[in-house]
Amino acid sequence: MTIKTDILIIGGGPVGLSCAYYLLKSGRKVTILDAKEIGKGSGSGNAGHIVPSHIIPLAAPGVVTSALKWALDPARSPFGMKISLDPKYILWLIQFAASCSEANVQRSISPLSSLGQLSAKNFSQMIAEEKFECHYQEKGFLNLYKNEKGFHEGQIEAEFMLKHGVPVSVYDKSKVREVEPAALDDVIGGVHFTGDAHLHPALFLESLSERVRAMGAETRENTSVTGFESANGKITKVKTDADDFEAGQIILAAGAFSPLAARGLKLNIPVQPARGYSLTMTANKQMPRHALILGERRIAVSPMGDLLRFTGRLEVGNYSMTPNPLWIQRLENSVREYIALDEKLDIKETWAGLRPVTPDGAPIIGRAPRYENLILATGHAMLGLSLGPGTGQVVAELVNGKETAFDLSPLRAERFG
Repeated sequence: MTIKTDILIIGGGPVGLSCAYYLLKSGRKVTILDAKEIGKGSGSGNAGHIVPSHIIPLAAPGVVTSALKWALDPARSPFGMKISLDPKYILWLIQFAASCSEANVQRSISPLSSLGQLSAKNFSQMIAEEKFECHYQEKGFLNLYKNEKGFHEGQIEAEFMLKHGVPVSVYDKSKVREVEPAALDDVIGGVHFTGDAHLHPALFLESLSERVRAMGAETRENTSVTGFESANGKITKVKTDADDFEAGQIILAAGAFSPLAARGLKLNIPVQPARGYSLTMTANKQMPRHALILGERRIAVSPMGDLLRFTGRLEVGNYSMTPNPLWIQRLENSVREYIALDEKLDIKETWAGLRPVTPDGAPIIGRAPRYENLILATGHAMLGLSLGPGTGQVVAELVNGKETAFDLSPLRAERFG
């Protein structure tokens, strides 16, 4: 059976749902496909941080050197890589290493800043207008440091951010204890990105998925894309393991699975999966007041109402979403180095999810090469949730032929050749 629709969105995570929301608000009709459950994928188990302060791409100077150092301490490293001879994976690693440059940072700052600020504004507006209950708090997030080297690097980053208009405050040990009593006595300083926010991502995505359905979106869960038909520079049919679809416009927002969903289209979508982990527990006796980043360990700590979540690790090239118990335990051990935790944790959930990472660390947003009715919205790395509402707005503007809120040309897929 072939079903005709106005807009077909492949992927029902934070980006796909945000695209649906803004398209529906503009009066378009939308169908969302997801290979699993809509709103229940990798976006639901993350840290829930909304971070317009993240204007430096993942591929930046010093990252390769840090990765090599971490390789010498695999038991504590926040970073890991799959060993593989797959040519696409090896090419991605080579391109990533080449992108870890000051030039890449300078290219990325403007689009990442514009997208992050737009997204943060849209979160605040959407949650207020739709009355979403998702423990949304605009308290910023606080980086904690335990050694002088880490704190010094954090201060350098803060100075860089201030030059680019990011609100940030640097705290000494006494100020950290004042603003965050959960921090242990040997935490020596902190950097507070005061313009950021956080929420419970699963509750937000559940509310957003319910809202887009109420606005008229058709949804197809457990429906995998199996192929495409095209003619004259347009995709004429999207095939799935259920029905086929004909759509005026198609949006590919399938996260780490975007290259798999688009196989057969002969497009260069250089996205690798990067597995991360989280542990969610019931409220600690002394709950943190803020969302935290444990600076030297690169671990996020997120208070979410009556829950507390730890999130960390970046394992490039691994499609498995089965949590590794070893790394779940290491998350807990690392958090205990920075904040007060109960002796025994009441663990409610352990999770592993995939982040879609491009070689230069910036997302791919824009019309696809070769197909005039295909828009790409993927490659957001760890910021799929954070950048979702901003991406949704600019994709809706693209579909509707309007000028986008900022220049998307630095984010187009053509930059990869």
